[in-house]
Formats: sequence, structure tokens, C-alpha cells
Amino acid sequence: MIRIKNQLTSPLFLQIRESIIDCERCPRLRDYCRGIGEVKRRAYQDETYWARPVPGFGDPRARVLILGLAPGAHGANRTGRPFTGDGSGYFMYPVLHELGFASQPTGVSRDDGLKLRHAWIASVVRCAPPGDKPTPQEIRNCATHLAGEIEALSRVRVVVCLGKIAFDGYLAHLLQTGVIEKKSAYTFTHGAQYVLPNGLHLLTSYHPSLRNTNTGRLNRTMFAKIFLRARELAGLAV
Repeated sequence: MIRIKNQLTSPLFLQIRESIIDCERCPRLRDYCRGIGEVKRRAYQDETYWARPVPGFGDPRARVLILGLAPGAHGANRTGRPFTGDGSGYFMYPVLHELGFASQPTGVSRDDGLKLRHAWIASVVRCAPPGDKPTPQEIRNCATHLAGEIEALSRVRVVVCLGKIAFDGYLAHLLQTGVIEKKSAYTFTHGAQYVLPNGLHLLTSYHPSLRNTNTGRLNRTMFAKIFLRARELAGLAV
């Protein structure tokens, strides 16, 4: 059994969390998220939607950063925690639990007791975008939130990007911070591995969206191999 102490007691992480939650930089996304929270999906009519930007979640001493696209409209936008309460999370958390990154195999609400060990989950956009398609400017607007979390996560050794938009967003961060000189040297494919100039390892996976998992483009074995490799590269016992 994984036993993990309170994960968000650091003033720095609390400050980063509050700055994300209070963000109003993207009017289109804020209107969209609030609107979803008011109309709601029939299955969740009795719930109060989070409907605010979603901060990262996990172990502040993480060695593995898991980076997704954005909150799901009726997933994290409802629950307030990444990959919680939707199909992507129901696919991902059992794998993370099996490989020792998560304390339990399900994530249904931000108060369900789920904790991460050696991992932190974030996204390149913190508000649910219409059609899962944020604009380039919206991704740029959110970049400071990602940069703040990355700077605070000083023990990270491996970054796992879920999907091409997350991959491109992370490369933009590396370019902005001078870690890489050009993005063209890095190509997104499932299972790609790169050693970055700063010594970090970059792994890529198809996003665990229902579009990918229901069609078989991404299956549990493929996904688990990514995180098994992440454990190895992070120097964690397998």
C-alpha cells in the first residue's frame, strides 16, 4: 500500500495553485467553462461543477511529470482535478496504480483520497476548450502556469507528454527557457524517447482519450510500457 503524506503544504505550491485557479486570461475559455457548469450534463445535474482553471496535482517531490492537453468539459472541469471523472482518467489511473504512481486505481472526485507518488499531473491549458481545441494564443496564455509548476518541481527527471498538443506545448516551454534551440529536432510519435540537453528524459504517448482508447489506437499494454519506461529512467525501483 502506498502511504503518502499531505501533498500540498508548501507555500510555493499553494501560491501556484491559487494563481492558476484565479486566472481570467482567456475570456472564451472562461465563458465556455462557466457555461458548462451552469447547464451541466444530465448525469451530473445534482453536482456543483468546479468550472475554474484546473491546477496540477500530485507529489511535489515528483520525478515524473505527466503532461496532458486540457481539462475535460465534464471531467476535470467538473471535478477540479486533472483526469478525474472522465474516460481518460478511468483508463489512466488503473495503470498508474499498477505501476506504483497512484494510491488507488480510480479517480472520481478531488476528495476521493487518491494521491500520487513520484508523479505530478498537469496540462498545457488549464481550462476546458471547445472541441478540445485551444487556440495558439490560449496555449501561450497558459504557458506561465506550466512554467511555474515545472520550476517548482525540482526533482523531475522524466516528462511524459500525452498527445501532440501537450508535446508541442512542452517544446515551446523548452524553447522559451533556452533548453533547446529548435523544435524541429523533436517529432511526436507514440513511444518516442529523447534525452534533452538539460539531462531530462522526454517520453511521448498517444493521449488516453476515448477517441484513442475506444478505437484501439491506444491500449493498456501500450500505455503501461510508457510509464514502466518512465520509472526506469527516473531511477525508481520497478
